[in-house]
Amino acid sequence: MPPNAQTSTSTTPSSTTTRKPGHDLTNIGPVEKFLIQRTKKGPLCAALIDPEDFSPKQASDTAARAIDAGASLILVGGSTLANQGRLDSVVKAIKGHRQSHQNHARSQVPVILFPGNITGVSRFADAILFSSLLNSTNPYFIVGAQALGSIEVYKSGIESIPMAYLVFGNSSATSFIGQVNGLPTSKPNLAVIYALAAKYLGMRTLYLEAGSGSGEPIPAETIRAVRRIYDGLLIVGGGLTTPEAAKRAAKAGADVLVIGNLLQSFGFEKTLRQITISIRSQSK
Repeated sequence: MPPNAQTSTSTTPSSTTTRKPGHDLTNIGPVEKFLIQRTKKGPLCAALIDPEDFSPKQASDTAARAIDAGASLILVGGSTLANQGRLDSVVKAIKGHRQSHQNHARSQVPVILFPGNITGVSRFADAILFSSLLNSTNPYFIVGAQALGSIEVYKSGIESIPMAYLVFGNSSATSFIGQVNGLPTSKPNLAVIYALAAKYLGMRTLYLEAGSGSGEPIPAETIRAVRRIYDGLLIVGGGLTTPEAAKRAAKAGADVLVIGNLLQSFGFEKTLRQITISIRSQSK
């Protein structure tokens, strides 16, 4: 059991609790239900496409190739995105390509927004990770942007998935833009207390982010410590560029592994396929 209010957080909780399969799926949307049901069988791979780095055509082609290589969902977003019209074009291109393959696995893959600001909302997506950057030093990224963007999400009618977002380190564009007090990877207990806060605030999804372009993924020890006390959907991203790194994260307890920068490499499909195969070996 997680520590109660009187328990010191000076040591990592020793419980071996993992995400429980008995989620109440009554009041959640179809995309979140899909993710929960699929991750019961084993970890998933998500391909992250930043509209700043891809034209709509490049984005649709890259998404299709990523799905063919084993990606189970497409995330669209970025920390520096300023053009909402470009976001709409990219999402529509990806979904249009997907819908043209009705008898193909591509048609079953959700397109989910991963916004870095209020410009990250598009009514054409299947769902949005409605996130709060919990370790930002600026209230704007904790609740301000969320309040400003909420009416657009409401009007769009897209499914909203509540998510806590934690960024490690201070050397990435994500940490700079989000003005974060970066969590040190060498102190798992700090990640644990934020994960507990996310849990008690009712955030059903938690994203541990090493930062865009990070050369070092989040250590397995940190993922494992968070997994012990957090029973929601656990997403891990940043620095997962090899099958070995992805397998370590999956084995430590990650439900969804996010692959981003790799998608900009020529012939990325080979490595991505190796990554998806490596995490499937961690099936539950």
